[in-house]
Amino acid sequence: MSAITILAFAFVAFIGIATPGPTVLLALTNGSRYGIKRALAGMVGAVLSDFVLIGAVALGLGALLAASEFWFTVVKWLGAAYLAFLGIMLLRSKGTLDVAADKDSSDVTTAAIFLKSFLVAVTNPKGYLFFSAFLPQLIDLALPQPPQYAALAVVFALVDFAVMLGYALLGSQAARFLKHSGAVWLDRLCGGALLALAGSLALYRRATN
Repeated sequence: MSAITILAFAFVAFIGIATPGPTVLLALTNGSRYGIKRALAGMVGAVLSDFVLIGAVALGLGALLAASEFWFTVVKWLGAAYLAFLGIMLLRSKGTLDVAADKDSSDVTTAAIFLKSFLVAVTNPKGYLFFSAFLPQLIDLALPQPPQYAALAVVFALVDFAVMLGYALLGSQAARFLKHSGAVWLDRLCGGALLALAGSLALYRRATN
């Protein structure tokens, strides 16, 4: 796989990831509520989901979702319901960003932060369809395919992690300057955005020929 192909893919990945979506919104929220160190668990969860999604596409799951209305609908509604749940929880949040004084925040384990980000990404059918439509165009069929998919997965994961780290840093810096009322509105903003994403996912339709 040529360096030009890798760089082009990295650029497209950056544009797609940097556009606010569920995982970067969670990175922003985790950074503001728990700090960078604990937010890293969520980033690792999202990165692991990248490997799961690309691996699934390499094995043909993306093609299955593109072809099967039933399985596409199952994955879509699971993802939409989970995003809506997270959005509602943020809307109900008291907006406390001081982790040391926030019992609810300190009770949240790194495993829970990891699992939340992982589930948000892995239940989004858009990811499977995007990778299924885009990645095969970059694969050289004359060469072994698994190493090529692995290389693309590593590149995407690195870009994803870098973007999420930027959002988490933004959230952690906001936590230092926002007062309580500002913290409440940050949680509400992220919660409303997640609900909007849940709605758009619920309305998302599988492309048909």
